[in-house]
Amino acid sequence: MEENINLKDILKSSDTTIIDVRTEEEFMIENSNHSINIVLDQIPDNVNEIAKMQPVVLCCTAGVRSEQAVNFLKENGLTQVYNGGSWINVQTMLDS
Repeated sequence: MEENINLKDILKSSDTTIIDVRTEEEFMIENSNHSINIVLDQIPDNVNEIAKMQPVVLCCTAGVRSEQAVNFLKENGLTQVYNGGSWINVQTMLDS
């Protein structure tokens, strides 16, 4: 996770979008409240739409796929994208 940011504050902001990059099957089994599902391999096709959603916190199972998505989005000019790690971590921060 990135330093110098308070991820919990970003997550609790009403204008933040939470994107879960796991497969549709994984997402349907369990997910964080208020998250949307954009599968990792669909991120490149949705860059312009995601840019309109900023700030964005991405999550997955352990944080690996979400980190890949964050890196890709930053390489494509987005600045308010953050790795929330696992969807469980994101939900825990939302609940606290």
